[in-house]
Amino acid sequence: MKNIILCGFMGCGKSTIGRKLSAKTEKEFVDMDRYIEAKAGLTVSDIFEKYGEGKFRELEYEACKELSEKSDLIIAAGGGTLTFQQNIDILSKTGRIVYIDVKYEMLCERLKRDTRRPLLQVENRNEVIKELLEKRRPIYERAASVYVDGNFTSTRVADIVLGILHQ
Repeated sequence: MKNIILCGFMGCGKSTIGRKLSAKTEKEFVDMDRYIEAKAGLTVSDIFEKYGEGKFRELEYEACKELSEKSDLIIAAGGGTLTFQQNIDILSKTGRIVYIDVKYEMLCERLKRDTRRPLLQVENRNEVIKELLEKRRPIYERAASVYVDGNFTSTRVADIVLGILHQ
């Protein structure tokens, strides 16, 4: 295994699971949103606010290209990263894409107090989650070579991921 790329809806646990996988495998963990923030010198919210989603997606694409040139990484891709085929193409060449699927109700619970994700700073948050999830779930399923039920503790999900990848 070169890299492990975790994908799934925001709030599915990619970052938490990624850190646990990193500790278990000694691979470096990279949260793609934090990576973009460090390079841009701005938060994701600030990038969206100042330059719009289009600029953020350009930075995200650049991050995919840069990270795909490295190996032995655990990458937590942003929730929208793999909704773009160019990102899927780049990342799938460098490792295995793992889709962490979490039920709608659990996502709503996990995201109910979120203040940092720009797409959720709306009055009808649960409706937005439902619409985006319905749109993105089939894309995640097509992009990933591994499917994992993420409705367990992060430790359990990390163990499941490792078990599948080492078969």
